[in-house]
Amino acid sequence: MENPRAVQLPIYAKITFILISIALLWIFLVQMSGMLIPICFSLLFALLLHPLCVRLETWRVPRVLAITLCLILLVIVVVGILMGIVVQLTDFADILPDLQKKFLKLFNDAQIWVRTEFGVRKKEQADWLEKNAQMLTDSSGQIVGNLLSVVSNAFTNLGLVPVYIFFLLYYRNFLRKFLDRLFSSASETHILYILIKVRDVVRNYLVGLVFVMSIIATLNTLGLLILGIQHALFFGILAALLNVIPYIGIVIGSILPILMAILTKDSLWYAVGVSAVFTVVQFLEGNFITPRIVGSKVSVNSLATVIALIMGGLLWGAPGMILAIPFTAMFKVIFDNIPGMEAWGFLLGEVPEEHLKVQTVIVEAVEAVKEEVEEIVEDVKEVVAPDPKKDTK
Repeated sequence: MENPRAVQLPIYAKITFILISIALLWIFLVQMSGMLIPICFSLLFALLLHPLCVRLETWRVPRVLAITLCLILLVIVVVGILMGIVVQLTDFADILPDLQKKFLKLFNDAQIWVRTEFGVRKKEQADWLEKNAQMLTDSSGQIVGNLLSVVSNAFTNLGLVPVYIFFLLYYRNFLRKFLDRLFSSASETHILYILIKVRDVVRNYLVGLVFVMSIIATLNTLGLLILGIQHALFFGILAALLNVIPYIGIVIGSILPILMAILTKDSLWYAVGVSAVFTVVQFLEGNFITPRIVGSKVSVNSLATVIALIMGGLLWGAPGMILAIPFTAMFKVIFDNIPGMEAWGFLLGEVPEEHLKVQTVIVEAVEAVKEEVEEIVEDVKEVVAPDPKKDTK
């Protein structure tokens, strides 16, 4: 029976409360980003390492030792990737003098072109460059200071990630009991089912992402090798690693090989070829590779993905864009299994094929009806006002 004392708020009051709540949540997430970003990454890695940790524990390995072995494996993989990038970067030292000469030649050709096309003398161009260089020098101190601050904070947060992973894996049973008490209205089996689904979605997404990055690195490297671009392996792997930021990472990763083609090749067509290689790889990745390998495991539609990426970028920058898709997939699983929230899970998910078939049938029916109506209209016009040109007599 409905409570007669319950106060029904008008719709504008409800909307106002919702908007205020969203604004407060947004402010909280921005202010606490330094702590929340490492925790979010740690949660993803903990979910990824959880099956391995459980397997080691079933082999009678103590939990602390099992978690330590998982962390050592993770550190070895990350350090191996970083060392590979560092080794490739050190190789650039051998070609820096040649790149400098090529850059100076291109710069001189650009000055001549500007003077020919726009009538700006070299002296005026030099004065403009000197003025802007002085402005850049004046602000370089602040830029370097901010960069050092960002780098130091990043390394500090990176150092906290293994600590968070350790405690998340060590206290996983305790945290599950906490969720059971927090959502006491739901059965323990239902909560465990949701946690397993979330774990599987995140694990499948991360494993699929690594597989996709391997394919992209191979395709990029082969394309650059065919064009004869130096350090093709490094550029191919770097672009694949940056692809973890959807839509934007591949663009950033293509800039360096394009510049390398401009500086080391005699024709600009090589730069065009590099751009074509990355465009084709991006097309294949977006339309065939990722949908088949990752899309079926995440089941988040493109609109929700784009909105999540934009919000993640506005909220936490590049880390937010990296976290956007897996956490959107996690929220979809949670919404699908909470009574009253199924509609939001449906909104985040892919459009079912039966809906697409129904839409196709409806469109075809509408087109058929439209053609029938047009024929009827033409017949009515012919009866009401016949065309004299059609009269034979």
